Amino acid sequence: MTIEASGIAPAAQRTLALWHDMFVSRDCDRMRPLLADAVVLHSPVVRSPIAGRPACLLVLCTVSSIFQGFRYHRTYIGDSQQVALEFSAAIETWDLKGMDLMRFNDDGQIAEFEVLIRPLRALSALGEEIGRRIGPQLMQLKRTDPVR
Repeated sequence: MTIEASGIAPAAQRTLALWHDMFVSRDCDRMRPLLADAVVLHSPVVRSPIAGRPACLLVLCTVSSIFQGFRYHRTYIGDSQQVALEFSAAIETWDLKGMDLMRFNDDGQIAEFEVLIRPLRALSALGEEIGRRIGPQLMQLKRTDPVR
């Protein structure tokens, strides 16, 4: 997918181009430098925000391995440091649609990441699968996060 996001800051635009390539290809090794140390992830499957690069990497890499047929469709620009990315994917027998809302820091790293997903049954299936795969590990990271 070609990214046309000329309304955002150059550093954020570079990160966004790498993000598209990395997430769709499931290349989690390249994700680390795209996230700020104190990144905050607002996930639709957990009540409180997930803070810090290690916990966010764990969740995002797990989600990328769960989604089937993941594809970004459109990019919406909020301002020079914020974008919304419309996506589709499948989980189990459910097709889903969603939005990734990203805010970048001045270095172009993702500082805040919020995910919205519908329908509810697909979101429930995602939450159940995340819990099975990384639930205890995520809880441990959330308890020991020095960024909080």
